[in-house]
Amino acid sequence: MIKSYAAMEAGKNLVEYQFKKKPLTVKEVRIKVHSCGICHSDVSAIDNAWGASTFPMVAGHEIIGEIIEIGSDVMLHSVGDHVGLGWHSGYCDVCEHCENGDHNFCSKTNKTVFSQHGGFAEEVCADEVSVIPLPKNLKLENAGPLLCGGITVFTPIIEFNINKNHKIGVIGIGGLGHLAIKFYKALGCHVTAFTSSKGKDNLLLSMGADDVVSSLDKDAIRSYGAKFDFLISTVNVKLDWNLFLSIIRPRGRLHFVGAVLDPIDASVFSLMGGRRSISGSPVGSPKNIKKMLVFCSKHDIYPEVEHFKFKNINEAIKKVRENKVRFRAVLSW
Repeated sequence: MIKSYAAMEAGKNLVEYQFKKKPLTVKEVRIKVHSCGICHSDVSAIDNAWGASTFPMVAGHEIIGEIIEIGSDVMLHSVGDHVGLGWHSGYCDVCEHCENGDHNFCSKTNKTVFSQHGGFAEEVCADEVSVIPLPKNLKLENAGPLLCGGITVFTPIIEFNINKNHKIGVIGIGGLGHLAIKFYKALGCHVTAFTSSKGKDNLLLSMGADDVVSSLDKDAIRSYGAKFDFLISTVNVKLDWNLFLSIIRPRGRLHFVGAVLDPIDASVFSLMGGRRSISGSPVGSPKNIKKMLVFCSKHDIYPEVEHFKFKNINEAIKKVRENKVRFRAVLSW
């Protein structure tokens, strides 16, 4: 039996829960979980906020661990390897997207949380393709949130060829936004942080932000003019998107990685005026997660983390719910 922490019904505290160890398929590996981050998506799963949860719900998808068993046809990993596992635990491996290395576009993905029991457990299983080998000099104790929050803000760098010549604005400086600052600054970009939180200025400047602006101060935002090549929004609340579009240069882009539930209210004229674009993306493919981890290892980039023991999981989730964690929470056994 495998020990875990599960929500037995929506919105309730997690309790100890044991489930049977399932046999591996020929292409799966079994991972002993060393640590697991807590993402806001885990809270959404626990609360059944998206209507897709089943209970008991064992969440957790920012997993760092060690392979302890492999299926008979596994070629990519060996027992004893230190690995990571993020949002996806498997793919069809035969569609055009999988064959092109864009596994995250596969329509038949398995989710580490919704398709099975996730990382708030002693062990987790996954298809070998979704399991990420970790660079040897990566600091494992803080690396878990890179597998979801990190790749979410790193993917646009690859998709849109962001480089040192671009002026970047990061809207919302929390678990995603603070990593975006670190990534884009490491590229050599000029980075402006837009935040509604007071008292973060010095901290954000120390992380690499060149400027810090209130995301609620319309006059201050408007004063920038059409300066930015790329604005990345990490927030889950509605803002004045036409205002932000007005400070984007011609051919620039407003890109959403935060799950805003309200419709995006944008004037067509805001787009037509400078041939501006609006886009969005979730996590990323295994090949890009590997690129991100190499980048993080090279530039010594990690999330700001608060550590908790699994036995204190409800305390940690409460802090995440109340936005009192700066900036990511990580559980360990």
